[in-house]
Amino acid sequence: MSTLSYQICSRCVMDTSDPEITFDDAGVCNHCHTHDAALEKQVFSGDEGRQRLDQIVDRIKREGAGKAYDCVIGVSGGVDSTYTAWQVKELGLRPLAVHLDNGWNSEIAVKNIANALERLNIDLYTHVIDWEEYRDIQRAFLLASVPDVEIPSDHAILATLYNTAAKHGIKAILSGHNDRTESHLPRAWSQGHIDYGYIHDIHSKFGSGRVKTFPQLNFLQYMSHVQTGISTIFVLNYVDYSRDKALALIQDKLGWRDYGGKHHESTFTRWYQGCYLPRKFGYDKRRAHLSSLVSTGQITRESALATLQQPPYDESLQESDCVYVAKKLGFSDAEFKAIMTAPTTTFADYHSYSKVLDAPLMRTARRIRRALRTQFGAVKA
Repeated sequence: MSTLSYQICSRCVMDTSDPEITFDDAGVCNHCHTHDAALEKQVFSGDEGRQRLDQIVDRIKREGAGKAYDCVIGVSGGVDSTYTAWQVKELGLRPLAVHLDNGWNSEIAVKNIANALERLNIDLYTHVIDWEEYRDIQRAFLLASVPDVEIPSDHAILATLYNTAAKHGIKAILSGHNDRTESHLPRAWSQGHIDYGYIHDIHSKFGSGRVKTFPQLNFLQYMSHVQTGISTIFVLNYVDYSRDKALALIQDKLGWRDYGGKHHESTFTRWYQGCYLPRKFGYDKRRAHLSSLVSTGQITRESALATLQQPPYDESLQESDCVYVAKKLGFSDAEFKAIMTAPTTTFADYHSYSKVLDAPLMRTARRIRRALRTQFGAVKA
């Protein structure tokens, strides 16, 4: 928890449970300012959004000509990814849907994926993760006492998307992430998604450290994918995206069923967001989710505050989830209680690629490289 005196943003509902939060003279938090800047630079509405998206779609179609698929989309069974699948088909693209089965899918999420893709006539590739290997990594993250224990899953999803795109010669990954509904997330709560060095260090210290099949992107692999031209496109940043309208559409057109809170399509994610983070760290990710919607005018600040007065989800289900997660990951009751009460750590407490890249030698090397590029460009001109 933060040692700051308690304060809550005057515009959204972010507060000093983010230990790095700052406020301006009007009491507006840094997340709101970052969100506004992102909307101005990265989000496009109306005719401008459509024109920009049409240009992107034309390029994807040209690059994908003659191939079985021209883009890759990730699907989880959630609202954003399902609506993205709908949008992609409406744009006339030929996507391959990719799903990571990490052993925690809810039955509703699986049915949502099946129903949507069948109605949209989209092929699906599901990567089923090696459970014993993945369980060892998840156990390590809980034993490490870091806040974002979903990092291994998020990293594996990203790696699977990039690797699948590379396998099929596809240049475009279309993502359902968007700046209208998914901003305000504090760095202290969640970082290191693309940093396999971080994952490896924690797994080595608190688990076996050995992997054979876990989908990963080390630094060189990621740079290789980038060099070959694979890029991620946030489609929903180019349309007038409203979560409520998207929800109504996918329920009507695609047979989508609600599973509860945001990202509750995964049992582990539901427990992590609704039990682990609030109880162990005092972090409530609903603050970030709700603040995004408040900042874009999709809900009122008053309704967000009212939501936060309620438990993250049904309290009896929370207790059932605690028992289920402990048993599935092989922790005894005593071990599980020890995890929930152990001193907390942060991303900065472990080795990572980020630390290497931020080291003085690497910063100097990057400056020299930029200088040489500038000099070479000037001579060439």
